[in-house]
Amino acid sequence: MTGKSKFYRWLGRIFWLSIVAVTGYTWYYMDQAVPDRVSIIQNQEEDFSFGLPLKATISSDSEEVSLGNESNIPADQITISGRQHFSMIAGEQGSYQVGLKLFGIIKLKDIQVDVVDTRYAIPCGSPIGIYLKSDGVMVIGTGRITGPDGMEVEPAYGILKTGDYIEAFNGKPMKTKEDLISAVNESGGQDSVVTVRRDGEPVDVSVKPIAGSDGKYKLGAWVRDDTQGIGTITYVDMNGNFGALGHGISDSDTGDLVETSQGALYSTEIMGIEKGTIGKPGLLSGVIYYGPQSHMGDIAENTNEGIFGTVNQQFKKQLTGEPVEIACRQDVNPGVAYIRSNISGELEDYEIDIQKVDYNASHKNKSMVIKVTDPRLLELTGGIVQGMSGSPIIQDGKLAGAVTHVFVQDASRGYGILIENMLER
Repeated sequence: MTGKSKFYRWLGRIFWLSIVAVTGYTWYYMDQAVPDRVSIIQNQEEDFSFGLPLKATISSDSEEVSLGNESNIPADQITISGRQHFSMIAGEQGSYQVGLKLFGIIKLKDIQVDVVDTRYAIPCGSPIGIYLKSDGVMVIGTGRITGPDGMEVEPAYGILKTGDYIEAFNGKPMKTKEDLISAVNESGGQDSVVTVRRDGEPVDVSVKPIAGSDGKYKLGAWVRDDTQGIGTITYVDMNGNFGALGHGISDSDTGDLVETSQGALYSTEIMGIEKGTIGKPGLLSGVIYYGPQSHMGDIAENTNEGIFGTVNQQFKKQLTGEPVEIACRQDVNPGVAYIRSNISGELEDYEIDIQKVDYNASHKNKSMVIKVTDPRLLELTGGIVQGMSGSPIIQDGKLAGAVTHVFVQDASRGYGILIENMLER
């Protein structure tokens, strides 16, 4: 084979690889540009533009959803290209499907269209003390026990696993660490059955407690039954339901989402702010006041999209501000927005820049990239600090989402969650 033949063969390979790469990237770009799910207000025409590089046909699978374009004539199928705008309108609440095909032939995806009533909530931005009780006694690890003879053993090694929730010991329900410690000591070192919840399923394991140097019997397991900290209330709706944090509460040792049986909100006082620096996120330090007079509400759920529950009259008395409309996904766009927070001691709106919106983010609590631009907040905190999670994001007078994470290498930037992702947990 001549050198020229080899050259043309390699040139052909590069050409076809380039075609495959461009086709793959174009398909990925279009898939990301088109949301998997949108919301429209009942009886209200909503405008959309996907910015597709190719011509596409959109068709409605239901008579309830009508499509429109520049002709403004309702239809069940329209063709769009580029950044051409189109609209959808529906008269009945519910969930429907709209199909999208490239050139009217190649199916790209189905879009779920949720038709909803206009929703309102009060953006809060108030720091709050959070107490979460785990559903069972969580195992965070195992360890060695030094017996009376000085020998070290690890009875739970390979039997109990990090992330297990101990529900019962020899058939007796375990609600707290104290319950478990007492039951283990009372076993007298006999082989015991421990019922754990592992990956959501009940499992019985056999463990033989060992006497420690103090003469008391132990499992050799590190456990936890609660967690607490400071976060921010995002919103309270018209029925007294709240959403906070925008992300779930995970155990500090295992990193797993804490499975909760109950929890509560308590009043808190911010005592200091440690500014964020490169490689080290800042944080809020404060005091949580526990007790009946400081009880502000109850936590019902701990999810990847935040914590949720109801506030009490004590909290409602402190609410300020008017209800605002909940933004649909497509209402949230890159550009100027505001974080609402009373981190300074007074409720204020601080300007930010929404740099990116990912309607199809795999992690819903990272569906926006935001940057703090307000010099007041930058001077006060350096940007986003731990404890600000849940601070509401307001754009165009609507509740758009909440702050969730800070970038470790740049405290002025971080992630946010779309408010609809919080509501549709």
